[in-house]
Amino acid sequence: MRYRPFGRDTWRDPYTLYRYLLEHDPVQHVPDGGYWVLSRFADVFRAARDTTTFSSAQGLTFQNEIEAIGLLPNLVMMDPPQHTTYRRLVARGFTPRQVGGLEPALRRFVRGCVERVVDAGTGDLVALLARPVPCFVVAQYLGVPEADRDRFEGWTEALVQAGAGGHEGGATGALAALYEYFTDQIEARRRAPQDDVLSDLARLDPGDVGGATEDILGYAFVMVAGGNDTATGLLAGAAELLTRHPDQRRRLLDDPSRIPDAVEECLRLVSPVQGLCRVTTRDTAVGGVTLPAGSRVLLCYGAANRDPREFGPTVDGFDVTRRIERTLTFGSGAHFCLGAAATRLQARVVLEELLQAAPHFTVEADAGVFADGAFTRRYASLPYEAGVGGVSG
Repeated sequence: MRYRPFGRDTWRDPYTLYRYLLEHDPVQHVPDGGYWVLSRFADVFRAARDTTTFSSAQGLTFQNEIEAIGLLPNLVMMDPPQHTTYRRLVARGFTPRQVGGLEPALRRFVRGCVERVVDAGTGDLVALLARPVPCFVVAQYLGVPEADRDRFEGWTEALVQAGAGGHEGGATGALAALYEYFTDQIEARRRAPQDDVLSDLARLDPGDVGGATEDILGYAFVMVAGGNDTATGLLAGAAELLTRHPDQRRRLLDDPSRIPDAVEECLRLVSPVQGLCRVTTRDTAVGGVTLPAGSRVLLCYGAANRDPREFGPTVDGFDVTRRIERTLTFGSGAHFCLGAAATRLQARVVLEELLQAAPHFTVEADAGVFADGAFTRRYASLPYEAGVGGVSG
C-alpha cells in the first residue's frame, strides 16, 4: 500500500493505511510524489526534535509554500537559532497564566454556543460550536473585533485548500486579504496598543528583530491558519469519539474530573494535524534506510499516535483513563505548538459545558463531510442531535 495525500473523499479512514505502514513499511518512499513517509512514533519523535537534520525552512507541505503561494517567512518555517529568537517574542502570550486568564471569557462564549446547540436540537455541530470557539480564541489573542471574525473562516479554508495542492490562486487572494487587514491592525496598535499579542509585537521597534510589519504579519498568519482549523478538528473529533463510545462518555458524566485526561486521549486519537513535512539537510539513516540530503519527509503524526509500540495493544481504542506520557499531536522539540495549552483549554471547557447541558448528544459521523486538505483532518460539517433520554453503556 502506498501513501497518497488524503483529502475530502479519503479522510474518513486513513487508519487502514497507517496500520500497514506501521507494521510493514515504516520508512516509505513515494517516488511519484518525491517524498518519504515516517510513521512509527520513535522515528517521528526523533525527527521532529532534530531540527538540524530535518529542516522546516523549505516549507511544511509537499511544496515550498513560501515560493508556491507567496507566504512571508514565519515562525513555523524557521530553524533554530532564528526560530528561537522569534518564538521567544510571542511565547509570553501563551504562558499558563496568560492562557488561564482567557477561561472566564471563553466559558461564557462556549455556554452561549452550547445553548444554541441545545435550543436548535439538531443541526451542524461544526457551524454552531466546533468552528466558532477556536475563531473566538484566535480573535481574542489578536484583538480582532467580533464583527470581523467571520473573515477567519474564509482565509483558513483557502489556506487549507492550498496545503492540499493545486489551489494556489485562492490562497494568494486569501493571503493578500489577510496581510492587508492585519497591516492596518498593526498600524492601529502602534498608535494605540491594546491588551493582545498583536499589540505586544507592535510595541517592538520596527527595526528590531521581529518588529517589522512583515514579521508581525507572519505571526498573524500562523495564528489564523494554525489556530482555527486544528482546534475545530479536535472538538468535532471529540464529539465523534464520545458518540461512538458511550461507556467512556458515561465515565465522564459520572466523574467530570476525568475530562482533562479525556482531552489527552482525544488529542491522541483525533490528531487534527495528521502530519507535516521537513527537508533533510544531510544524508541520514532512519530505521535502517538512508534518506538522501534534500529529501522531503512527511512526519506522520496521525500514524505515530496510533503506534502500539508506544501506546500498547489497545492503541486504537478510546480510553479516558489511559495514562499518556507523550504524544505527537502538538509536535515536539523546538516546534512544539505554542497554542497547545489554549487548545487543551478549549477542549476541556467545551466538553464540560456540552456534557452538562446535553449529556445525551450524538453526532452522525457517517453523514459528516470532511474539509479538503492533505495535512489537517477535520470535519467541515457534522450533523448532531442534542438528545433526549439516557446514555447506554
